[in-house]
Amino acid sequence: MTRRDRSLTRQAVGNMAWVAWGSGATALLKVLVLVVLTRLLTPADFGLVSAALVVIAFSLNFSQLGLGPALIQRPDLQPRHVSSAFYASIALGLLVAAIIWLGAPLIAQFFRMEHLTPVVRGLAFVFPIVGLATVPESLLQRDLRFRALANRDVVAYGVGYGVIGVGLALLGYGVWALVLAQVSQVAIRTVILMRLSPTLLPARPTWRSFVELMDYGVGQSMSRVGVILANQVDNLVVGRWLGAVRLGEYSRAYQLMSVPTGLLGDVLDKVLFPTMAKVQDDPRRLAAAFLQGTALLALVTLPVGVVAAIVAPELVAVAFGSRWAGLVAPFQVLALGMMFRVCYRMSDSLSRATGKVYRRAWRQGLFALLVFSGALVGQTHGVVGVATGVLIAFFINYLSMSQLSLEITQVSWGRFFQVQLPAVRLTLVMGTATLAAVLALRQTGVPPIVGLAAGVLAAVGSGAVAARVAPVLALGHDGVRARDMLLGLLPALRKRFAPGGAS
Repeated sequence: MTRRDRSLTRQAVGNMAWVAWGSGATALLKVLVLVVLTRLLTPADFGLVSAALVVIAFSLNFSQLGLGPALIQRPDLQPRHVSSAFYASIALGLLVAAIIWLGAPLIAQFFRMEHLTPVVRGLAFVFPIVGLATVPESLLQRDLRFRALANRDVVAYGVGYGVIGVGLALLGYGVWALVLAQVSQVAIRTVILMRLSPTLLPARPTWRSFVELMDYGVGQSMSRVGVILANQVDNLVVGRWLGAVRLGEYSRAYQLMSVPTGLLGDVLDKVLFPTMAKVQDDPRRLAAAFLQGTALLALVTLPVGVVAAIVAPELVAVAFGSRWAGLVAPFQVLALGMMFRVCYRMSDSLSRATGKVYRRAWRQGLFALLVFSGALVGQTHGVVGVATGVLIAFFINYLSMSQLSLEITQVSWGRFFQVQLPAVRLTLVMGTATLAAVLALRQTGVPPIVGLAAGVLAAVGSGAVAARVAPVLALGHDGVRARDMLLGLLPALRKRFAPGGAS
């Protein structure tokens, strides 16, 4: 590995640490705020806002048409592109806000919620505010200023929901406490962004610049539609053919699998996309980053997925109670696909960074079709059949996106699978130790929490021993380098966060 590659890797690891801090702190705040708000507001208040946010979240994909990612990816970004994106994002935000405002009665009718119309109209103000934020946020990501972005997210949520939302709920504003909290959070994020990255517009916006950005942005939006559909069509099949009870079991199983993988995938994507975009014209460095990232992700997600499948009965009993025993089997199947669900994000970031958005788009459309087909065929065997169909879709999408990445980086399939062999060896060690510990304790009838703790300790202990005794076999060269790099960063982090340390 060259000095430039080590510098890029170290920078990426540091940025991931900041994004993880922002995501983790925000998640903790969400839990705390949710606990408070559930005591102050009614389920109907949450239901109205949740229904409205389904529409808002889906419409956000069309309110910017991929302008932000287009700014990050474009290698020859010029002032005219920045100006064009700024005015276009505001115009699109106003247009979508107007459509949602006018269509609010129809949305309320669709959900059969008569009080939903004003809530949707209140949340429609989010679109023009997001339009203002698109360009400064994208420029900060392009410059890899993730520390500032992470701190912004924490502050915006803390003030928006923790102060304004909770305060209005205490004053008796009901559902409007949630609406104004959401709008306030977005507004605070935008104000902070515009202070961090003042959008100077020395150049006039041009139609040519807009078209150049849209050449990438439309492909990005098409891909997003595929991803959204892939994340929802299996729920549609389960709800339609298996009913509400089975949907509750399946959705909980999927959520239990997807929360950690989704958090890891989002952290990776936020950092890897702009980082790879900076070296998109250097195939050698792209190939090194892709192989390193794939090796490390497999090293984490493959053993975690297998161990989670083994301890699933204990995990579900401890987390949800005996009433939810029906989600154990589908969770075990889905957990085996953790690596496929996360590792494809490497290919996703790489394809976007190199501008291959249309080749990514049809693959994501195929992914959505595979999820729907797998779920439809699998539902004849219940939720386990649906989970199996979705697992197969995960695997095919993983191979499909990997093929695109190997074509971009000119890496062979043999080299691609070779960097994942250490993950397979580590998984065999950890999985065997976990299975032996859990099976032995199940025979004694110990409480599930004891079995879960023993399984986790067996997995961690066996993995640590393997990494200590045979580090290259268990971790691979990439894993050993990553371990040494993280250990090297610890003194600096302790110094930074120690009392009186550097701010």
